[in-house]
Amino acid sequence: MKQILVYGDSLSWGIIPGTRGRHPFAVRWPGRLELRLQEAGHDVRIIEDCLNGRRTVWEDPFKAGRAGIEGLAQRIEVNSPLALVILMLGNNDFQSMHPHNAWHAAQGVAALVGAIRSAPIEPGMPVPPVLIVAPPPVGTAAGTMADKFGGADTKCVGLADQLGTVAAELGCPVFDAGAVIHASLTDGVHLDADQHITLGDALCETVSDLLRDD
Repeated sequence: MKQILVYGDSLSWGIIPGTRGRHPFAVRWPGRLELRLQEAGHDVRIIEDCLNGRRTVWEDPFKAGRAGIEGLAQRIEVNSPLALVILMLGNNDFQSMHPHNAWHAAQGVAALVGAIRSAPIEPGMPVPPVLIVAPPPVGTAAGTMADKFGGADTKCVGLADQLGTVAAELGCPVFDAGAVIHASLTDGVHLDADQHITLGDALCETVSDLLRDD
């Protein structure tokens, strides 16, 4: 069985927009991806490591443990051997308490790739390839997300292009989720159930190709 680690934030954890509830595994895009890969004949297990509010390399000043780079190498070590790591992070870097733009977030993702590649895995285990997924752009933040993500719709502009540049420099495959899904109109940040399903389905071909190359 091949293991895939999804390293993400609330967009992958599956917050139901406008609530603190969670979409079930079969709806969340990692779960949907696992189902589609199995239907395609892959013996695969998706491991979700998705923390609400996770940034790339920065901390949340109000809630500890949100810097994605902290402990990442150990997560790779814990879950090895891994056939693939899927990174979908960046949007929380644009929260209102941060001044970051798309370039900064993309550089944060680059640092995460470096941490994955230098993780202290056991001898003989493979260094997993990394698929960078550009999250869909933040929309107009509303409801409980209005203050937290105020201005994020402007700061996030160009993230997919910046991540494409980083991916090319690092030799990583990249997938632009914003080309197939969009943030919920309910809060402007998270994903409705149909968007999770669409993303999981859309990623299947890309991930299948990467598993065949493994």
